[in-house]
Amino acid sequence: MAEQTLKEKTAKGLFWGGLSNGAQQVLNLVFGLVLARILNASDYGMVGMLAIFSAVASTIQESGFTAALTNQKEIRHEDYNAVFWFSTLTGVVFYLILFFCAPLIAKFYDKPELIGLSRVVFLGFLFGGFGIASNAYLFKTLMVKERAKIDIISLICSGTIGVILALNGFTYYGLAIQTTTYIGMGSLLKFIYAPWKPVFQINLHPLKSMFGFSSKLILTNIFTQISNNIFSVVLGKFYSPQQLGFYSQGQKWMVMGYQLIGGMINGVAQPILVQVMDDKERQVLVFRKMVRFGAFISFPVMLGLAFVAKEFIWILLGEKWLDSVPFLQLFCLWGAMGYLSQLYVNLLMTYSRSDIYLFGMVFIGLLQILVVWILYPFGIFNMVIGYIGIYFLSILFWHHSVKKELPIGLITISRDIAPYLIISILTFIIVDCILNGVTNLYLLLFGKICLSVILYILLLRLLGSKILKECLCVIKNRSLC
Repeated sequence: MAEQTLKEKTAKGLFWGGLSNGAQQVLNLVFGLVLARILNASDYGMVGMLAIFSAVASTIQESGFTAALTNQKEIRHEDYNAVFWFSTLTGVVFYLILFFCAPLIAKFYDKPELIGLSRVVFLGFLFGGFGIASNAYLFKTLMVKERAKIDIISLICSGTIGVILALNGFTYYGLAIQTTTYIGMGSLLKFIYAPWKPVFQINLHPLKSMFGFSSKLILTNIFTQISNNIFSVVLGKFYSPQQLGFYSQGQKWMVMGYQLIGGMINGVAQPILVQVMDDKERQVLVFRKMVRFGAFISFPVMLGLAFVAKEFIWILLGEKWLDSVPFLQLFCLWGAMGYLSQLYVNLLMTYSRSDIYLFGMVFIGLLQILVVWILYPFGIFNMVIGYIGIYFLSILFWHHSVKKELPIGLITISRDIAPYLIISILTFIIVDCILNGVTNLYLLLFGKICLSVILYILLLRLLGSKILKECLCVIKNRSLC
């Protein structure tokens, strides 16, 4: 009965996570296409210059308390209340600090326009602090359906506002207000949907028990954000906003595809792994199944996006964005394997090993910064190749770290993902041969997508894929409910 309950929770979480992320990516696609047609690379580059500041501030504000609360077997009202007031108050403090630092940021980039723009962008984490405790409650209790509704509603509202502002000539300000609206709307809806509500009693003492775990997450996530956004700083400082815009646009479309997979898995991985952590053998089985499910989805989606990148960008965004195609294809290679690193990290969080997470992210981040520094004279593209190469090597580190907590062999994991990788690559090779000679871009894009989907599913059915059968069963049962 417990096994069936766990399967139902996992299936429900993956179903609503997939539905939510799928709907979000469709909406992001629609709004992104409209905005890309109206705006230019420089507009995206202006907003991209500020990414590192808001990312670091948001990390400090969240402070790892969502993961810390999720790991606790029993949580009191006072725990959530302490997180609420801490995140809300730090949001106010950091916004005021960055508000007055805006002229310094603009001076660093030699862009006076960034003074007003940064003050709008930074409103995002001011609003975001309001919803952190509510989000932790929704995550801990696996209220995936409610989180799906919140994300979709927030995206529709913010995307509509962004398009309206862009059409009325607000350019990069439209992008900034769109992002801020998304965060603010999400925080408000999380507050409304979560059964838990804060009380006006500021007592931060409950945070003390979580701080040993969360403090390492704070340092880790700060360093991660710096590492992840180092290109935005380097390109914004030493290159033109247009070049940063091409880089950002390529990364953006990869992230949309990656979030479809990562969002589904991350929405259930840690809570489910926590429930079975008392049974090592069962936890291994659950983890391996998540690995196979991730490979089943990630390889065809991410490698497929790289496969159709040129036609996708040219048709949907326009010829002016073709310089972003190589960046998109490179990021897709990492995105195909990125879910595996996230699963390893989720497993480490299950065992409260934020110390390993801290060491790993700092070590990997330092290597990436070193690679950027070494390859800087050789151009943007070579920097990105080296940067992503370190990501691939990091998978070995995460596997080695996880193996200390759970007996999982690298060969076992390789066997779990290999069939889906091989079938995906074989699918794209066959489709490319079939469509060789087709010059019409529209026909080529449509043919690549349709033939790849059909052939991938057909090959899996012929090989008797259990994951495919289970996914079809879940979809069929959900459609009947």
